Amino acid sequence: MKHKLLLASVISMALMLAADTGIFAQGRQLTIREAIDLSIKNSKQLKNSNAKIEEATAALREAVQNKLPTVGVSGSYLRLNNPNINLKTKTGSGSDTGTSQAAANPSSALYGIANVSVPIFAGFKIKYGIESSKYLAEAARLDADNDREDVILNTINAYENLYKAKAAVDLVKENVESNRQRVKDFSNLEKNGLMARNDLLKAQLQESNTELSLLDAENNWKLANINMNLMLGLADSTELSVNESDLQPASVQLKAVEDYIQTGLQNRKDVSALSARKNAASTGVKIARGDLYPSVALTGGYVAADIPQILTVTNAVNIGVGVRYNLNLGKNNSQVQQAKAREKQLEANQEMLADEIHLEISQAYQNYLLSQKKIEVYQQAVAQAQENYKITKNKFENALVTTTDLLDADVAQLQARLNEAFSRADASVAYNKLLQTAGLLSNNTSK
Repeated sequence: MKHKLLLASVISMALMLAADTGIFAQGRQLTIREAIDLSIKNSKQLKNSNAKIEEATAALREAVQNKLPTVGVSGSYLRLNNPNINLKTKTGSGSDTGTSQAAANPSSALYGIANVSVPIFAGFKIKYGIESSKYLAEAARLDADNDREDVILNTINAYENLYKAKAAVDLVKENVESNRQRVKDFSNLEKNGLMARNDLLKAQLQESNTELSLLDAENNWKLANINMNLMLGLADSTELSVNESDLQPASVQLKAVEDYIQTGLQNRKDVSALSARKNAASTGVKIARGDLYPSVALTGGYVAADIPQILTVTNAVNIGVGVRYNLNLGKNNSQVQQAKAREKQLEANQEMLADEIHLEISQAYQNYLLSQKKIEVYQQAVAQAQENYKITKNKFENALVTTTDLLDADVAQLQARLNEAFSRADASVAYNKLLQTAGLLSNNTSK
C-alpha cells in the first residue's frame, strides 16, 4: 500500500494539466520563439486590445475635428389652411395701418436655412479635449503592450507544461518497461519456488498501477497539446514536440532585487498606461473649468423662403460673431470636483500599483533563487535515488530486504527523475516571470 501511494504522488503534477482531448495525426517541432510569434499573431486577447486602440484613435480624431467648422442645413415644405393674413406696413406719417389681403390665399410655404459656425474660443475645452484624447490613446497602446507580455508569459508556461507532460510520459513509460521485466523475473522465481506468491502479486500490482499512471500521463500530454494548439491557432490534430534546450536559459548575471524593482517601476507598461490616464484626468479638470469661460464663434448663414402670393426671400446672407456663456456656475463647480476626484483615484491607484510591483518582483526574485537551489537538490536526489535502488536491489537479491522495500526504492527513483526533469523547466519559467514583472520580457524574448 505504501509504494502504491508513493506512485500516485509521482504522477500528481501531470494531472494538473487541463484542456480538451484530441487525437494527433501530424507532428511539428516547435521552438519557443515560434510559439511566441504564433501566440502573438493569433491571440484573441491582443485582437481585443488592438480594437481598443482603434477606438481610442477614433476618439482622438473626433476631438481634433471639433476645431473644424460646423455646417448645418435645414429646410421645410409646409401645407397651409386658409389663413387670415393682415400685413402691417408703415405709412409716411409714421403710423401703422393694417391692410387685409383677402386676395392672398397661400396654400403652402417653403424655406431653407444653411448655417456655418467656426469656433474661435471655447474656454480651452477643444485644446484640452485633444490633449486628453492623446493621453487615452497612448494608454490604450500601452495596455496592448502589457497584454502582449502577458501573452508571451502564458505561452512560455504552456510550452513548459507541454515539455513536462511529455517528460512524464517518457519516464513513466520507461518505468513500465522496467516493471514488466521485473514481473517476468519474479514469475520465473515463483515458478521455481524461489519467491513467495505474495511478492509476485506486489510486483504485478505495481505494474498495473504504473500502466494506469502511463495512461493518465499520455492523456494529459494530449491535453497539453490541444491547449498549445488553441493558443497558437494550429489544428487540434497537430502533435507538437518542444526543444528542451529552449527551457534552459543561458547563464545570467542576476542583479540585486532592488535593481529589478526600479526597472519595473520605470519599464512596466501598466505603470506608463496608468500615468497616461492620470494625465488625462488632470486634463479633464481643465476641461471642466472651461465652462467658466465664454465660447466665441464666427457664424454665417443663408436663408431662402417662398410663401406664394405673400413673401419671397432670396440672397439673405448673414455673417457675425456669436458669444455663449453658461451662467450655471454651481453645476460647473460640481463637474470640476468630480474631475479632481477621478484624478485623486488614479493617484491612489499609482501608489497601489507601485506596492504591487514591489511585491511581485520580490516574489518572482525569490522563486527564481529557489528554483536554482531545487535544481541542485534534485540532481543530488537523482544520484542518491539511483544508488539507493542499486543497493536495495542487491540486498533484495541476497534476501536482505523485502519486495516492498525494492518497489519503494523504484518509486523513489522515478519521483527523483521526474522532479529533476521538471525543475529545469520551472527555473526557466521562474526567470521569465521575473523579467515580466520587471517589464523586460519582450526585450528578452525578441532576441
